[in-house]
Amino acid sequence: MKYPIGIQNFKSLREEGYAYVDKTLRIYNLVGGGKYYFLSRPRRFGKSLLLSTLKAYFEGKRELFKGLAIEQLEKEWRQYPVLYLDLNAEKYTEKDSLISMLNLSLLKWESLYGKGEGETTLASRFKGVIFRAAKQSETQKVVILVDEYDKPLLQAIDNPSLQSDYRNILKAFYGNLKSCDEYIRFAMLTGVSKFSHVSIFSDLNNLADISLDGRYADLCGITSDEIDRCFAEGIDNIAKHTETTAEEVKYHLRQMYDGYHFSKEMAVDIYNPFSLLNALSSGNIDNYWFSTGTPTFLVKLLRAGNYDLQSFSTAELTTRTLASKESIYDEPVALFYQTGYLTIKGYDKEFSSYRLGFPNREVEESFLHFLLPSYVGGSSDRSDSCLEHLVKDLRRGDIEGFMQRMQSFFAGTPYELIRDVENHYQNVMFTVCRLMGYYTVAEYHTSKGRIDMVVATQQYRYVFEFKFDGTAEQALAQIESREYALPFIQDEKEIVKVGVNFSSETRNIESWVVKR
Repeated sequence: MKYPIGIQNFKSLREEGYAYVDKTLRIYNLVGGGKYYFLSRPRRFGKSLLLSTLKAYFEGKRELFKGLAIEQLEKEWRQYPVLYLDLNAEKYTEKDSLISMLNLSLLKWESLYGKGEGETTLASRFKGVIFRAAKQSETQKVVILVDEYDKPLLQAIDNPSLQSDYRNILKAFYGNLKSCDEYIRFAMLTGVSKFSHVSIFSDLNNLADISLDGRYADLCGITSDEIDRCFAEGIDNIAKHTETTAEEVKYHLRQMYDGYHFSKEMAVDIYNPFSLLNALSSGNIDNYWFSTGTPTFLVKLLRAGNYDLQSFSTAELTTRTLASKESIYDEPVALFYQTGYLTIKGYDKEFSSYRLGFPNREVEESFLHFLLPSYVGGSSDRSDSCLEHLVKDLRRGDIEGFMQRMQSFFAGTPYELIRDVENHYQNVMFTVCRLMGYYTVAEYHTSKGRIDMVVATQQYRYVFEFKFDGTAEQALAQIESREYALPFIQDEKEIVKVGVNFSSETRNIESWVVKR
């Protein structure tokens, strides 16, 4: 079986015999149910392939759809002029880079449909192309498809002046989707984020945003049923290679790549298609998606906002905040959802709010590995080496070795990385323990208070309480007086109570006390 890794062209995929997960029933319903659409999905989630499929469909290329659901559903197979704008293949570092990209597309269209006198601006030229393309076709309509409409805006997200320039250009350009309505048969924009009211979408109130619509939750990505139907051969190959069963392989694939939800109903789990196809092709279940685009700027946002990482990984946002983006500095968590680092984990109907969390192991582990060096300094290799030793310490019950190693770890943290001392060290402790692969809860709630951190291994359960500029004895006394270990008393694991004091003066662990 040939896996279409990196292949986003529907025609090439079909003609060259690559595996294709049939989404054409959803596409048929989409086209029949409306005219203007916007879809937000993370990068490498199949948005480009979706638009390429729509392009082939509207160009009437029935032969490419042989054996697919839409072949029998569609009776007319009309041909429309398709204006396909791909903003994904450019680095938008200055205003002229966007102008140049739009100009190249316009020149191509104008060579096909002509250019009118007096059309001097990008927006007026686009309007003229739409009009002439429609008039020159039998259908008297055109189809407009825009891939990664927001790429320039996202690349200038930390440059307000440049982003303002891009917004003004694109607002006028995309405004033709409304002013040229009579000449348009269908239009769809895809991207990562929906820049809303103060931005380019303020005039495009005719766009139906299906990003959180349960009917189209699986329009991009791959479901468990689709894996069983389309990739049984790949599953069996991995099982033979690893000397396991198909069910075990599917379990590990689910843990690594599943868990995305794009609607409040969460009726279907979505696998990251890029990672899944890479694993099936290579026979190796590994990190693929994260390594293709590290979230450097997103980590800077977390650091700048001094964000609490426990709150970050269990955040709650309203529908309005989740679906759009007006200011990333007001609520950066929305951007983490839109870019795929968080996903929907629950929905509160009463307050119309979404609970977010990491979608799967690939994203969580990769993100925290990437994040940790920004909190403690040094390289990722240093962090990984330290984590390996910390894991071994806790597995054998060596809490003294663990604390000494943590003390040494903190000692290497550059002064300028530490702002709010208490928040900083709790974030580091939380990140370290999550990366060690253990059940970790910061501020665990009991009937008598909140435990700062609980860590469980196969043999031990560690109950941590932190003090800042206090004493380790005070921290341990709080564990005892509030009976923090009581919820775990029936546990077969040995309970280890650890009181820890951080010093704002030394910016490190000052002391600790252990009671078994």
